[in-house]
Amino acid sequence: MTIICGVDVSQASLDAWIEPVGHRCFANTAEGVAELGAFCRVHDAELVVMEASGGIEQPAFLTLWQQGQSCAIANARSVRKFAEAMGYLEKTDRIDAMMIAGYARTRKLVPTPPPSADQQRLTALATRLRQVTRDLGVQKQRRHSTREPTALDSLKETIAFFTAQARKLATEIATLIDTDPLWTALDRSFRSVKGVADRAVAYLLADLPEIGTLSNRAVTKLAGLAPLADDSGKRHGRRSIRGGRAGIRSILFLVADIARKYDPTLSNFRDRLLAKGLAKMEVRIALARKLLVRLNAKARDVRAELAHDS
Repeated sequence: MTIICGVDVSQASLDAWIEPVGHRCFANTAEGVAELGAFCRVHDAELVVMEASGGIEQPAFLTLWQQGQSCAIANARSVRKFAEAMGYLEKTDRIDAMMIAGYARTRKLVPTPPPSADQQRLTALATRLRQVTRDLGVQKQRRHSTREPTALDSLKETIAFFTAQARKLATEIATLIDTDPLWTALDRSFRSVKGVADRAVAYLLADLPEIGTLSNRAVTKLAGLAPLADDSGKRHGRRSIRGGRAGIRSILFLVADIARKYDPTLSNFRDRLLAKGLAKMEVRIALARKLLVRLNAKARDVRAELAHDS
């Protein structure tokens, strides 16, 4: 049986569980991660599994991989549902670590390879660009409702600052994409869909690096755009979407609405769904899903062509 170490990560600590050794707690510091790695080696842990915890798991995750320890990331919501199904309604760091290990064993999780240094940088830059863009929108809204001259000047200065930051980040991202042959080819292919511009490409490459390596069903589920069944016996419930990566899904909503203005096939698809009486949100989801499937096919072709040339 595969020996798995479940690790519950918090800002201050790393709570680990290996069956039948039990619970150990380490500081979430460089020294603590080193001790965790030694603990795993002593007990022959083949896989360390952590929950996705808003990024605070990444330093330990990356460091353990550098030490040669295979690691995987588990969905936090799935682990909590698993714990409740196992009868653990209470929540402590020790129980969480134990449930992470149990979930990983039950689901037969496999290692999650760490992203390359360039992928990490692209993700960080794209995340920051999204933050700056959001802040810029807030400042512009405040400007519309402000009349006092000094306050208005302050807002204009802030808007100018965020605008410059957004341009600088976009330039850094474009430069980074140009240094990678795969990203460059994907960028060119994605842009062949009118309405898909530089920022949309940046978010796709940062938030959905698996694009082109997965089936259409898998990639739409990853983005949270796959309709999920809700059937029982003779009852056929309404399909709905749930989970997935909210950031890229919101981008696909926006881009699909722009792309359908230039693409008759997308526009006709939307019109047919509306004519059938589907709700506007259902049509919006279907349109984003159709665009993602098209982009996934383009990415698959690009990857195949590059593999053939090499």
